[in-house]
Amino acid sequence: MPAQNIYTGCLPFQLNDMDRRILAQTDEEFHLQTWDELKRIIVENNLAILQRKPSDLVRYVAWSSQTKAAFGSITNFICQKRLHWDPLPSSSTETGPVFACKSPIPFEDSDDYKILRNDWPYGWTPDITHLVVWLKNRIPVNEDTGDLTPESRHRVEDFVHKTFLDELGRTGHAKDSVLWFKNWAQLQSVRGLEHVHVLVRNVPEEIIFRWTGERRPRSCLNGRA
Repeated sequence: MPAQNIYTGCLPFQLNDMDRRILAQTDEEFHLQTWDELKRIIVENNLAILQRKPSDLVRYVAWSSQTKAAFGSITNFICQKRLHWDPLPSSSTETGPVFACKSPIPFEDSDDYKILRNDWPYGWTPDITHLVVWLKNRIPVNEDTGDLTPESRHRVEDFVHKTFLDELGRTGHAKDSVLWFKNWAQLQSVRGLEHVHVLVRNVPEEIIFRWTGERRPRSCLNGRA
């Protein structure tokens, strides 16, 4: 049966039209996006069509509601339970969490970022692993469009190449095995924390562990973010 009526409590965020269309489907009816489709979506910057499976979306809505009730916000949960980062006292609602950084330049110091699995990945084929790079620094974006500046894009690409592509190249993986994107603010489910999405294809669990320190996906209701 479609998932649309499974969760009927107070919604923790506004469902858009696409969310409602997804919830009207079953997991069997839902189309899992492939690597080639994701490459096209990212090139076209059509990120709004990235969606979770119906059953995952239902669980994510329920988990978000529970987590906001327990921690005040998803951002607080991620800082406390996933990243173990303490925001500075100067942090405010307007600024979001502000952290002491070893370097003012994003990605320059490994203490200023952390790579984790995305505990609530989108609906993609099973060969794809969804990682998130969380940063203490803010990545400069175009104030008018919210998209990355050319300098920021180059900085992210350089980090992705050195961190992911170089290692995969040394282990004999295809060059076409890493994608990345950064959601614009309107699409972010965790707006208070800077993060970049990284997708890898057909990468062994041992390598994922070296990057994240996590052996396997965490349980949906025990710490996903």
